[in-house]
Amino acid sequence: MNLFAEIRSLVLDSLHRMQAQGDLSDGLNFDAVTVEPPRDAAHGDMATNAAMVLAKPSQNEPRDIAEKLMTLLTADKRVESVDVAGPGFLNLRLAPTVWSDVLGAILSDPKGYGRVGTGAGIKVNVEYVSANPTGPLHVGHTRGAVFGDALASLLDFAGFDVTREYYVNDGGTQVDVLARSVYLRYLEAHGEDVSFDDGTYPGDYLIEVGQALKAKVSNAYVNQSEQVWLAEVREFSTQAMMKLIRADLLSLGVKMDVFYSEKSLYGTGRIEAAIDDLKAKNLIYQGVLEPPKGKKPDDWEPRQQTLFKSTDYGDDVDRPVQKSDGSWTYFAPDIAYHYDKVTRGFDQLIDVFGADHGGYVKRMKAAVSALSDGKTTLDVKLTQLVRLYKNGEPFKMSKRAGTFVTLRDLVEQVGADATRFVMLTRKNDAQLDFDFDKVMEQTKENPVFYVQYAHARISSVMRKAVAAGIPIDDVSLTDSDLTSLQDTGELTLAAKLAEFPRLIEIAARSNEPHRIAFYLYELASDFHALWNKGNDTPSLRFLQEGNHATSQAKIALIRAAAVVISNGLGILGVKPAQEMR
Repeated sequence: MNLFAEIRSLVLDSLHRMQAQGDLSDGLNFDAVTVEPPRDAAHGDMATNAAMVLAKPSQNEPRDIAEKLMTLLTADKRVESVDVAGPGFLNLRLAPTVWSDVLGAILSDPKGYGRVGTGAGIKVNVEYVSANPTGPLHVGHTRGAVFGDALASLLDFAGFDVTREYYVNDGGTQVDVLARSVYLRYLEAHGEDVSFDDGTYPGDYLIEVGQALKAKVSNAYVNQSEQVWLAEVREFSTQAMMKLIRADLLSLGVKMDVFYSEKSLYGTGRIEAAIDDLKAKNLIYQGVLEPPKGKKPDDWEPRQQTLFKSTDYGDDVDRPVQKSDGSWTYFAPDIAYHYDKVTRGFDQLIDVFGADHGGYVKRMKAAVSALSDGKTTLDVKLTQLVRLYKNGEPFKMSKRAGTFVTLRDLVEQVGADATRFVMLTRKNDAQLDFDFDKVMEQTKENPVFYVQYAHARISSVMRKAVAAGIPIDDVSLTDSDLTSLQDTGELTLAAKLAEFPRLIEIAARSNEPHRIAFYLYELASDFHALWNKGNDTPSLRFLQEGNHATSQAKIALIRAAAVVISNGLGILGVKPAQEMR
């Protein structure tokens, strides 16, 4: 059940009736007509802008449209009253039976409530994390991992066919640096003194890898030239790092469907195939890049390169795909990788990048548009930095990684649930402050605690109801007299539950899972407010001693709230708490 969609359908049906009656001109586009919660809850349960957006194209006064529309809407039994506000906004107040229907819909299909089906099986590839396999994941990767994973879950919940993918950057020079670093740890395992002053990775996490290499090959690579060991140590090190990264992700509750190797693009003809596809569309040419804007580097010189006409698809400049010496640029394998995604039949692509990749967005969108002939869309989501604080001071705690705080450090400090929820309390492109002290607080200021506490409180009531002999299975609760819920706090909570399907629809359309976290906090606030009212007004308490029928109706309301909290937390990858410790 999507109450907002149902009322919007009612509004559209009424507009069509107005057209049939000659009160509204034919041929109008109703796409901009919305039904949403009013800005001020005191104005009603829902508001529509129909009269405002149709006034100009229909050449009518908005208030005239609003008054005629009001008459038709109030004829529906679901609408208790309609008020015309200002120049023509319509505020609707719904009948109490509507909220009973919402609760019944939730309890009749708990796992399905909110699954709006707008995805309609559309194939979406969500690529996220994709960190270089040169060390453990750090706190920046953590945000991208949580955001990407929650987004994938959101789209899946909304009916999309989702593939979660990690692009393993194992084809660049950074993996050679990794191999050399592991080789130094390998020599160290043989008792040699080593130094990491040449740009190699000094983190302690490579000690075990060097020891494992020694266990595998003994002293076969000692005092050997790089030509002897580089390729094999590179492969060994990459596999060891990916094992570490998979374990890091698993500690956060992240599981990928696909790990795609960049190395698989080289020497297999895949890069050439992607570039040939662009050549066939006359989008590849030989040219000379313009000098960089601003101060010209001393080593800059004009040179002929193979360029992609990315400006034909909205980019600022054309981009090189092959250098003058015949080697591929960094952009070429990225084109090939996205070409592979297109050929795998995805309708939509979503890439989750760190904020430092902002300059890459336009060229990647241009490439996907060109490769797919505009049939496949690419949405690039940038995740901003995370700043860690403890005791009011910037916090650094990892020695194992050498220079940064790891994902595993974060999870071990506060847990996966808190890490995930807090990472979604800001929009992805806004900088986020992660305060360890606040995350551990048991107050309203800690959003993850506040939401978890709401679910735990409901679970506690349910346990007490069972002890009191009150039937609380969903069938019994649905059959209770839900119209007995009359208090404004009860109706406010029911109205908030009705917003959930609409929220899923909006969040999935905009690829913004943080909206779920915001909504859950608001829902928890409405629940806790009702709980507190019950402390002052005994008739509002969820368990009414000696009155099973009234108790069941109130329990039906909070059981529905628990369902929505559980479904929302499930999207975020957070487990609902049964009790607080």
